[in-house]
Amino acid sequence: MIATGLVKTSYPEEDIIFLLKDVTEEFAESTLEEREKAVRTGAHYSERLPMEYRPSVEYTALYHKTVAKTKQRLGFLIGLLTRRIALNAETEDIVLVSLARAGSPIGILIRRYAAQVLGFDWPHYSVSILRGKGIDENAIEAIRELHPASRIQFVDGWTGKGAIQKELTQSVGRLNARSGLDLHDDMAVLADPGACAVLFGTREDFLIPSACLNATVSGLISRTILNGQFIGKDDFHGAKFYGDLLKEDLSNDFVDQVTACFMGTVKDVENAALATPVSVERTWQGMKEVEEIGQKMYNESDYTLIKPGVGETTRVLLRRSPWKVLVNDLEHPDVQHLLVLAKEKNVPVELVPELFYRAIGLIRSGKEI
Repeated sequence: MIATGLVKTSYPEEDIIFLLKDVTEEFAESTLEEREKAVRTGAHYSERLPMEYRPSVEYTALYHKTVAKTKQRLGFLIGLLTRRIALNAETEDIVLVSLARAGSPIGILIRRYAAQVLGFDWPHYSVSILRGKGIDENAIEAIRELHPASRIQFVDGWTGKGAIQKELTQSVGRLNARSGLDLHDDMAVLADPGACAVLFGTREDFLIPSACLNATVSGLISRTILNGQFIGKDDFHGAKFYGDLLKEDLSNDFVDQVTACFMGTVKDVENAALATPVSVERTWQGMKEVEEIGQKMYNESDYTLIKPGVGETTRVLLRRSPWKVLVNDLEHPDVQHLLVLAKEKNVPVELVPELFYRAIGLIRSGKEI
């Protein structure tokens, strides 16, 4: 069942297997206006795909500069997160399940660190999870069938206000109750600025370079799709492969550059892993600020319009209809790509020095105050 009909990817198969149905030929992207109108009138965001953003020369140069500057730190944080995963699981028999798309490159890096530094061979799959819909249960059941006794570790890139963590917790509870799959909701993320994950590399709201781009840093995979016209009840959720972007693809370049930094960080990783807690409690601190902003700036309590954190703000600018961007420091290097995107899209940027997050993206709703 896993071997046929899966979406293509530019990643090597030994790095990752995407459990996503290939709808490349059948599914067409919607314009931003069509997609936003559909969402406002009750359609789910996963029923349509946004157009893939093709980065400008200035933005691409800034991305490359960011990778060069942060790859050593990323190598350390990946190592620390991998060690925490192993210590928390208390077993070497781990299967990584990253949440497509943002979790996919992070899962690859964790798998590589486990293999190259710790000597563990952790299979790695990537599956869809959608706000309001939950995780792809067909995919999870297929993984459990292949690995009946393994510890399944869910992985994502970062947290915002915790919506995906909540979806994962609900899905895990539902699957365990119905099918006894022995799943855990202790999602591992590289950055947890919202304080809603228990396993993380850091809780600092910093720029993960893979957040800067879409398909061209995620194996040329689209966002995941759950549209009844194309996805049957026994199918995996779907995705498209953007073969026309092959010449622009930086997916393997990104993971290769970070991987090359692993050996230089091993000692620091071991020291940090032994000196810090393996896991910590969730405080949901970021959500408190989101609620305050919602009450101040919108005539409604729909917090889905507020996307906190550098990664989520980047997504708003790349594929939504932004109203404005809030940042706590206009000079900080982690927001410079946001300033470039905002300028390109004519989106106002507001300085809010007391902001808990480094940046917050606000989506236009027609009900702004």
